[in-house]
Amino acid sequence: RARTPNGDIDIAAKLVVGADGRHSRIRTAAKLEVIDLAVPMDVLWLRLSKKPGDPPLSVGRFDAGRLLVQIDRGDYWQCAFVITKGSFDAVRERGLEALRAEIARLAPHLADRVGELTTWDDVKLLTVAVDRLKRWSKPGVLCIGDAAHAMSPIGGVGINLAIQDAVAAANLLYRPLKRGRVSTDDLDRVQRRRERPTVWTQFIQVTAQNRVIAPLLAATGTVSAPLPLRLLQWFPYLRRIPARVIGLGFRPEHVRTPDDEGTLKSLG
Repeated sequence: RARTPNGDIDIAAKLVVGADGRHSRIRTAAKLEVIDLAVPMDVLWLRLSKKPGDPPLSVGRFDAGRLLVQIDRGDYWQCAFVITKGSFDAVRERGLEALRAEIARLAPHLADRVGELTTWDDVKLLTVAVDRLKRWSKPGVLCIGDAAHAMSPIGGVGINLAIQDAVAAANLLYRPLKRGRVSTDDLDRVQRRRERPTVWTQFIQVTAQNRVIAPLLAATGTVSAPLPLRLLQWFPYLRRIPARVIGLGFRPEHVRTPDDEGTLKSLG
């Protein structure tokens, strides 16, 4: 059902695809069961300008109880300031100046531009959730992407998996949709193909949250780099592993469409 300037209209479809994010109204309306994986953190997203002489790569900086990740977006830094789950109200009570000071302490090269955070409107709260549906579909409805599995911001892989879900769904469903009949087995094939890489990726994210980030946020004294980060520093060739997982995922997908002769050809 859609609301338009001319009133509400009903739209009939053989299949409704829920790709409306982690707060999906479609999965709620379909009453699909959610498996919730607890997380210890939330993230404050903010944007700071980039200047000559800044570190050349995306970096993470940490101290007892605090973690700041800088993502290079070309002409600016997208920064993730990681806080303990549910502590945003306490952060706001301490004031914006206190947040600026903490950022400057973690990343001294940003001290001359934390003033760009002029109001709390410049700070966006991401309430982190990691979950997945027990079943991604019911007759006539299929959820993909964050609607089927909300991912942690660790690694920034949520968009990767969402696109891979969409490609897999298109590859598997274009024939049934063309015939005008989409069965529950057709929909289940999408989940069977995409569920395992989702579970594996979430396992890595949850392990990192529980073994690395949670102890760091709970720390009160001097902290050292977590062992996984030290291993990557000591053995640079190991960086290929997380780079491969982040960049390509456990099951890359390639778009396939019928050519004029009705055979399949790969587009990527």
